[in-house]
Amino acid sequence: MNFQQLRIIRETVRQRFNLTEAANVLLTSQSGVSKHIRDLEDELGFEIFVRRGKRLLGLTDPGREVAAVIERILLETQNLEELSSSISQRACGTLVIATTHTQARYSLPGVIAEFKKSFPEVRLTLKQLSPKDIASVLLEGLADVGIATDTLEHNPQILTFPFYSWEHVIIVPKSHPLARRKNVTLEDIAPYPLITYDEGLTGRARIDDAFQKASLVADVAMTALDADVIKAYVELGMGVGIIASMAFDKERDANLTRIVTPRLFEINTSSIAVRRGRFLRGYVYRFIEMCAPGVTEAHVRTAERTAASL
Repeated sequence: MNFQQLRIIRETVRQRFNLTEAANVLLTSQSGVSKHIRDLEDELGFEIFVRRGKRLLGLTDPGREVAAVIERILLETQNLEELSSSISQRACGTLVIATTHTQARYSLPGVIAEFKKSFPEVRLTLKQLSPKDIASVLLEGLADVGIATDTLEHNPQILTFPFYSWEHVIIVPKSHPLARRKNVTLEDIAPYPLITYDEGLTGRARIDDAFQKASLVADVAMTALDADVIKAYVELGMGVGIIASMAFDKERDANLTRIVTPRLFEINTSSIAVRRGRFLRGYVYRFIEMCAPGVTEAHVRTAERTAASL
């Protein structure tokens, strides 16, 4: 049994039992992947995968247990490597943050500027992803921290902490009839085509719920992943925009009007998250605390211990 075999089993599961894809990711041959799997199965004395001919269809019952153990072994191996590097280079390394375009563009610049002043030797990488992909990147060990709204809270392998709360706002071109109205309601917005976020993203469910509770049908004419795209098409007069409040900048968005309204939509909370069991260097804890001052290293460690005891 060796680490290459363990990595092959993990990657085969990640690639949905496609040996060609697993081989491509691991930079090896498909025949080599198949041989390593067979060698490990022979050593263990049972089959890890369900087969139909040469195709792998899924995990056997013992295979599911093996896959879980392998995941823990490789995670702890990565933790050991991180610990070694952390001890030898306390303030050097890489911080990878998986987040959305909106968070990277509007919420994080101030925090990142502060972080870089404190840790100039740390190379920082922002992975801008769909909110639905951030949890997967955390679980695969490809990011240290994840930041998103609504998509991180319900995974038992992820620890989440409140980052900040925000609400949706309405935007229109300055020439739009609603731009001169005060206290705009959902009934005022409903007759117009709407441009907002894709389903399941950036608090979109709260927008849909608001219209449903008001017994109104929202004419969602166009959706997008991030606020900058929404603003571009609103500026062209293609509809009324609904975006996250932090994404509106009065100076940069000079051709648009943010309509002041009573609270039409429920408050959203963006979360900052880490994978359970992953070793975090000291500067990762400091970044989290810069984002959410109440979430200290001690707070994260306590949450880790509490989750482990459940």
